[in-house]
Amino acid sequence: MTLSLSSPAFKPGAAIPRKHTGEGADVSPALEWTNAPAGTAAFVLICDDPDAPVGTWVHWVLYDLAAGTRRLEENVPKSEAVLGAAKQGRNDFRRIGYGGPMPPPGRPHRYFFRLYAVSAQTGLPAGATKTEVLRAIEGKILAQAELMGTYKR
Repeated sequence: MTLSLSSPAFKPGAAIPRKHTGEGADVSPALEWTNAPAGTAAFVLICDDPDAPVGTWVHWVLYDLAAGTRRLEENVPKSEAVLGAAKQGRNDFRRIGYGGPMPPPGRPHRYFFRLYAVSAQTGLPAGATKTEVLRAIEGKILAQAELMGTYKR
């Protein structure tokens, strides 16, 4: 069994509902996962858009989620500390927490939610960047799952 990530808000490859975008309420979608490997000490979640005109745009950095976590409810608060000891990093909007899709008008963009099961917490303070978090979990990733949704304005 491999780590699996899904959302009740949208199917893999389907459009992300407007309420989860910058044109809507800009609330994070609910996410669920199964089959965490033995030895998982924490989870890391990163959401980004590789189709942004300036290069990959980071929408969400969430790390040090407790090993027993299997679900994120919709609308995770946009604060540094959430869900017990979990921390949120700075996205490319220069804000803490989730920042929903808001691509320029035109073709649809892809939004990748990547979940990492890791063997140790990051040790980073809140506000870390995607790059800092990925560096902190290097060599500690036990499994990875991905969910991609799209959005077009």
